[in-house]
Amino acid sequence: MATLTYVYADSTAVLGPLATYAEPHCYDLCSAHASRLTVPRGWDVLRLDLPAAPRLASDELSALADAVREHRDHGDATPKMDDDAGHREAGADGSPASSEDTSRRSLTPPDGADGIPKPGDKPALRILRNPHLS
Repeated sequence: MATLTYVYADSTAVLGPLATYAEPHCYDLCSAHASRLTVPRGWDVLRLDLPAAPRLASDELSALADAVREHRDHGDATPKMDDDAGHREAGADGSPASSEDTSRRSLTPPDGADGIPKPGDKPALRILRNPHLS
């Protein structure tokens, strides 16, 4: 994995280690795309040393595979939520709503809101003209 950063002022593309936070003009690339990177004519590419991906030791990989198999064999496909992780809205009968209930529920506007603007209502968005472009 690598992060591609375009420096437009210098006409340079910098390919370096994976960034820890998002910045403008930065794109995360897989190793295959990072190795095939091409830039526009007249641009330079600065390739920084990329750290090798950490390899799991065979015992760590086996432990990970065993944990996945154990979870699968228990048949519990629904992850548990901690109370601190978030709350879900209760169902009509007072029972906790499942993620399936909340994701398939349609959204309805509040009472009296039909989505049609009324005369005298202020629009939610305004178009601002750039005085330098006019």
